[in-house]
Parts: sequence; C-alpha cells; structure tokens
Amino acid sequence: MPEDEDIAPTPRISDAEWTVMNVLWQRGTSTLSEVVKELEGRLSWKPRTVQSLIRRLTDKGALAVEAVGREFRYTPAVAQDQCQHEESVSFLDRVFAGRLTPFVAGMMEREEVSKDDLAALREMLNQAEQKFKK
Repeated sequence: MPEDEDIAPTPRISDAEWTVMNVLWQRGTSTLSEVVKELEGRLSWKPRTVQSLIRRLTDKGALAVEAVGREFRYTPAVAQDQCQHEESVSFLDRVFAGRLTPFVAGMMEREEVSKDDLAALREMLNQAEQKFKK
C-alpha cells in the first residue's frame, strides 16, 4: 500500500477558520481563552464565535484537542504549508484553470512588487530550471 493512502486529506478551511488556524500555527498550542485574547482588538468576534470555529476545526480534523485540568488545549493537526498548498492549488484551479503564469502576471501588473520579492522569484525560477537540467 502506498504511503499516501495513510495520510488524511487536508481539510477545507473557511476564511474565518483560517484566522483561528493562523493563531494556532503561530502559537503552537492554545486554550480557547488564549485564542480569544490573541484576536481581541483585531476582530469584533465574541468568544462564542471563536469557540464555534474551534469546534468546527476540531470536527474537521484540523485541530487536535487535549483536556488539561479543566481546560482544553488545541494544537494544529495539519501543517500550515500543506493547507496553504492545497488552498493555492484550489484557487488556481477555480480562477486560473490551474495555470500559474496568468496569476503571477496579473499580480505583477496590478500590485507593487519589491526588489526583494523580485530577487526571491528570480532565485525560485533559477532553482526550478536547475531541476529540469538534471
């Protein structure tokens, strides 16, 4: 049996759920009250909203939960880079028929691109070209 069959699929994460996941990816592990406190001042969400989002993420398998005393600690059960990759592929498929070039071209035409970003893109392209030469 191939290894990939043992890996659970990456859950689909809504925009609001991304906000909560970003806090947990940054912190590593948190209680509900710690996530609420982290989001205070940035969003006008009530603690009940954050609790509902955490419950949904737990149900989807995106968060693992552990009882610690009278509280629950939540830890990401999926890697941030894997979720970002899945979301990026989904976006490119839906909006650009899976093609990267029109997306990058559109962004470069309409958005400010820094010299650092251009240098990083150039380096990524050079590395990709090296793979084809091997």
